[in-house]
Amino acid sequence: MYNRQLTTFLQVVDSGSFHKAAEGLYISSTAVIKQINALEKHLDLKLLDRTNHGVTLTPPGEVIYRHAKAIIDYSDKAVQEARLLAAEADTTFCVGTSILNPCKPFMDLWYQVSHRLPGFKLHIVPFEDDHQGILGEISALGEKFDFLIGACDSRQWLDRCNFLPLGVYHHCVAVPREHPLARKEKLTIEDLYGQTLMMVKRGDSSSVDQVRTFVEAHPAITIEDTPQFYDMEVFNRCVKTRQPLMTLDCWREVHPSLVTLPVDWAFTIPYGILYTLHPDRDTLRFIQLVKEQTARRGKST
Repeated sequence: MYNRQLTTFLQVVDSGSFHKAAEGLYISSTAVIKQINALEKHLDLKLLDRTNHGVTLTPPGEVIYRHAKAIIDYSDKAVQEARLLAAEADTTFCVGTSILNPCKPFMDLWYQVSHRLPGFKLHIVPFEDDHQGILGEISALGEKFDFLIGACDSRQWLDRCNFLPLGVYHHCVAVPREHPLARKEKLTIEDLYGQTLMMVKRGDSSSVDQVRTFVEAHPAITIEDTPQFYDMEVFNRCVKTRQPLMTLDCWREVHPSLVTLPVDWAFTIPYGILYTLHPDRDTLRFIQLVKEQTARRGKST
C-alpha cells in the first residue's frame, strides 16, 4: 500500500547511520543509500543531511518522519482488514432466493450439514423472477451466487449449470378463488373439459411435455401457451382471465388470489440444487456433504 522505502527511511533515522540501518535490514549500505535517494527523488524533498558522523533530519524530513509511522500503521491495518474480508468471502456461500425459487429448502439442508463446514456462513442474495432474465440469473451461478434451489428439468437451464436432484414436486392446477373448480379438493382431467388450460409450451422440459401429451389427448381442453419460464405476470394473468394454470405444489402460496389443487395424475418434476458448471473445491465439498446426507436419510426411510 505505502512506499516501502519509508521503512528504510525510518530505520536510517532511528539507527543514525546508513551502515547501522543496513545491518538492521540485512541488506547492504549501498542498497540503503539507493532507497533513500529514490525516496527523496520520488518526494522531491531532501529528507536527510549526511555527514561523516551520521545523518540528521532536515525540516521536511522531520515532517515525513513524524507521519511515516502512522502511514505504515494505517496501511498495515487496511491490508489486514482487506485480507479478513477476502477470507470471509472465501468462507461464505451466497444463495439466491426469489418468490418462485425460495431458498428455504436449501436452508433446511444447510442446517443439517453446516457443522461439517466450520467457519462457513451463508449470505442470501434476492433476485427477481423474470421470464426474460432468468437464464441470465442461472448463468450467474458461481459469480452472483453459489447456489439456487428449485424445480428444474429445463434443457436451457441445464446447459448453464450443474443440478443435484433432491426430490420431486407435483404438477397441479391453480384457479382463482372464485372459480367453480376452487371448491374441489382434487381435480380429475374431466374437470378441465371446456376450460382453457395455461401451461408452458412444449420443447424445453420433458416433464411438461409429458403433461402436455396427456392433456392433448383430451380435445375438450384448450391449451394456451405461457412464456417458457414463469414469473408473477403468469399468475396475474391466471387471476385476470380466470383460466386454470398448470403449476406446482411448491407454488401454492405464490399468489394469494389463487387456489392450488392436486390433480388425479402422477406427473412430477425434479427439484434440487443448481450450481455452477465449474465449481470450486468448497462448492464440491458442500455438494458431497448433501449427497451423503440425503443418502443417509434415504436409508432411514
